Amino acid sequence: MPHPAPSWASVHPSERLADAPVVRRAARWWLVSPSGTLLASDPAFTGELDRFATDMAAANRAVADLHNGRDACDTPVGEARR
Repeated sequence: MPHPAPSWASVHPSERLADAPVVRRAARWWLVSPSGTLLASDPAFTGELDRFATDMAAANRAVADLHNGRDACDTPVGEARR
C-alpha cells in the first residue's frame, strides 16, 4: 500500500532533517511547506539528503557519546563503586 504524501500539519519537528522542511517517509524524500508537498525525485539531490542524514546521525551519536563520557567522569570514584 503506497504511503500518502505528508502534509505540513502531519509533520512533527522531530521528523525534519535538521529543522529543514524535508522529511523522509517510506524511503522517499519530501519537501514540505504550508502550501503543499513535493516529492524530491532528483537522484543527485536525494543522494545529498541521504548523505546529510547519515552525517547528522553520526554527529548526534558522537555528541551523545561525549555527554555519556562526561557524565561518567563527573561521578566520583567512591560513588561509582557503590
